[in-house]
Amino acid sequence: MTDPIVVAGGGPAGLTAALVLVRAGRVVTVVERDDTVGGLARTVERNGFRFDLGGHRFFTRVSEIERLWEELLGPDLLWRRRRSRILFHGKLFDYPLGAGSVLRGLGPVESARILASYLRAKLRPIRPEAHLADWVENRFGRRLFEIFFRTYTEKVWGIPCERIGAEWAAQRIRGLSLRAAVADMIRRGSGGQRTLVTHFRYPRLGPGMLWDRMREEVERGGGRILLGHRLTRVRLEAGRVSAVEVEGTKGRAALPAAHLVSTVPIGVLVAALSPSPAGEIAAAAAALRHRAFLVVALVLEGPDPFPDNWLYLHDASIRAGRVQNFRAWSPDLVPDPARSCLGMEYFCSEGDALWSSPDRRLVEIASEDLAALGLGAPPRVVEGHVVRVPDAYPVYDDGWASRLESVRAALAPIANLHLAGRGGMHRYNNMDHSMLTGLLAARNVLGGSHDLWSVNADEDYLETDSAAVRRSTRSAAS
Repeated sequence: MTDPIVVAGGGPAGLTAALVLVRAGRVVTVVERDDTVGGLARTVERNGFRFDLGGHRFFTRVSEIERLWEELLGPDLLWRRRRSRILFHGKLFDYPLGAGSVLRGLGPVESARILASYLRAKLRPIRPEAHLADWVENRFGRRLFEIFFRTYTEKVWGIPCERIGAEWAAQRIRGLSLRAAVADMIRRGSGGQRTLVTHFRYPRLGPGMLWDRMREEVERGGGRILLGHRLTRVRLEAGRVSAVEVEGTKGRAALPAAHLVSTVPIGVLVAALSPSPAGEIAAAAAALRHRAFLVVALVLEGPDPFPDNWLYLHDASIRAGRVQNFRAWSPDLVPDPARSCLGMEYFCSEGDALWSSPDRRLVEIASEDLAALGLGAPPRVVEGHVVRVPDAYPVYDDGWASRLESVRAALAPIANLHLAGRGGMHRYNNMDHSMLTGLLAARNVLGGSHDLWSVNADEDYLETDSAAVRRSTRSAAS
């Protein structure tokens, strides 16, 4: 019970693991490179305005994760209506794509071309599906892919769709198809495809409320959370982790470790191993890439420019990929009823021109993009704030799966090393599944034998109420 356990990373997976371990009476130290907890799911506050990084809906089919949310947040966990649309050439389209919405927005001629393209794809599907472009074309047709999928997807990943693995599409946009949209419209008499939940839960002051309360309980239980510290070395002795070295503003420290739960990017972990793994394993881990992300929060005079939680921005001329309306998430995020707060989201790579731009220039770019959206008279920007997030999205590019498999095989013999979370497993999990991997990793530390790689491995869409999803979740967590 007194053996020290180190958790690398203070995001959803790492904090969940630490909380489970502290509740079991174990000695835990969390190492987090940022100055706050929550990772990409944290809430940032500036001058009383709060904003979420990326927009994190609290929806899950994992009952244990839902109970944890309810326990820690209580009445602060609100029910919210989901509304998101695509803004393309000045017109708004339902998301997920609805046949009626496409017909109204693009007109009968273009809709007929889309239908013809779809029928061609059904008659002569691409086999095998080598990349995302093949996967989407087989389900929507080439024309709809070029209109609604290519531009936004390439904004997010910074590479052509032909270099993005089909596995990403299978995980992130599964369950969507033009055929399902048309069938749903006929069956329900509406233009929207009902594959996604229409309501979700959300903390009154943003997701940061959850992570703050988890941190407080971890520290009350005797756990330590070292903010502003990064992992520099993981010592291996006799095939096991023996200690973890970290570096912070006050210097270096060595933490003995009977177990290490790692949620940091897997390339960071492998680079820190001492002795180092074989050269090909180190190279494979270093080649597992991440996409960075930054949000420019604009405080505006006047009412909200649109009622949605967020809009997807598919025009190539607009540099932002999405825009959030924070009042639609929770009214308490925006303290001044005479003002609104929007989050202009940009996908980039660390060190590129956008990432390296001064904050003042990024506020100018976001203001220019907002004016170009055509959502009414250009609102007056009162203030702007920039937050950069490195290693936000694991990239499913050419060869990622084989590289990850090689790294997994090399790390598997280290019995007291447990990989969890989006970065630690190089898997594009949603927040609830990242938390579930942290929970199961903690239970493995306590003597369990759960397969974390089975979490969110099913091909049915996460948000559909399907027996397959429930089976997948039960098999991982039972």
